[in-house]
Amino acid sequence: MTDKRRELEKSKNIAMLFLAAASIVFIITLLLPGGFWPELVKAVSEAAMVGALADWFAVHALFRRVPIPLLSRHTAIIPKNKDKIADNLALFVKDKFFDVESIAGLIRKHDPAKLLSAWLTAPGNTENFSRHLLREAERILDFIEDAPVQRFMTRALHATLAKVDLSQSAGVILDQLTKDGRHQALLDEALVQCAGLLANPDTQELIAGEIVIWLKQDHPLKEKVLPSEWIGRQGADIAVNAVSHLIAEIGSDKNHALRGRFDVFTKRFIEQLKDDPEFIAKGEQIKTYLLNDPTLYLYLKDLWGSLRAWLKEDLRRSDSLLHRNIADAGHWLGKTLADDPAFRQSVNQHLEEAAKNMAPDFADFLTRHISDTVKNWDSREMAQQIELNIGKDLQWIRINGSIVGGLIGLLLFLISQLRQWLPHL
Repeated sequence: MTDKRRELEKSKNIAMLFLAAASIVFIITLLLPGGFWPELVKAVSEAAMVGALADWFAVHALFRRVPIPLLSRHTAIIPKNKDKIADNLALFVKDKFFDVESIAGLIRKHDPAKLLSAWLTAPGNTENFSRHLLREAERILDFIEDAPVQRFMTRALHATLAKVDLSQSAGVILDQLTKDGRHQALLDEALVQCAGLLANPDTQELIAGEIVIWLKQDHPLKEKVLPSEWIGRQGADIAVNAVSHLIAEIGSDKNHALRGRFDVFTKRFIEQLKDDPEFIAKGEQIKTYLLNDPTLYLYLKDLWGSLRAWLKEDLRRSDSLLHRNIADAGHWLGKTLADDPAFRQSVNQHLEEAAKNMAPDFADFLTRHISDTVKNWDSREMAQQIELNIGKDLQWIRINGSIVGGLIGLLLFLISQLRQWLPHL
């Protein structure tokens, strides 16, 4: 017998003792000769019995059916109202614990970013956290190595790629990337890189060398009488200067004709990706290659195998690089949160917004879960569990009923004696 059940039985026995005591006293008074004191004791014990029995009925009727005509349908209240209790309990939890403003207020009150900072900067916490994280990562790697899991992942990847239109998807992505002239920034960066490349002496030497090679291959007789090395250097200078001048001109003029042509080319290319049958067919060929080419599959499999082996080897080492990096990152994050109030405030604000967005859906899920779980309980078992947890306190209702009933009986008896006492006053 558990401690709760033992305590409940003990409380029931005490309540029963009060009822038994009142009953014994009442029976004894029936055998005594009449008189003030026997009548008083009789009235008190009688009222105590009534109070104890009435409260016994009230407590017993909460959990079990009492077979009394006309009254029995209002007994076994908890088992009969299990579904209503389930719905009301779920709504209570939702309204009192998961309303949006309460959760947001909790975040504002406790400053979770500051608490996280204190935890991360405490000695040993980031080490332990990274160690647990990597232990779970190793379990995940073992899970992925399982042959059925690998087959499932392969099928899922194939099913996902089969539904993707690579050409149209690339067109949509490029369309977003080039919106509001963003591709012009890429052109500017390309021009800067090109200018830097042309300014490199090695590049200029390469161009000069290519000019000399061209002279030797296409004009071998002229090359023998001309200063080919000088022509190469001069040609390279002319080419570099011309291209550099053009790059500078395009970079400084936002309305340059070449920029307009770049816009037209980009727009036409995106439209072709979206609608041109040849581009769409090419996308399908690429997708088929990705899905079915055995060489690519073996290459990716070997690449993943090497990466997985390195990860597992590193995870087992006492001086794990991943462990150190994760611990350092956690410590850095904690120190940054501690030293930057604006960052902490931003983190708290984002947590608050996330809580506001997630709380309704989570509350609805939790409400359904609580309601469905309680409804699936056995009615008798539910009543037994509730009685086991609060029944001990409910037995005091019976005990108090005996005491209060006895006091009321005493008061009523004394009031009934006033008519006899008044003539003598």
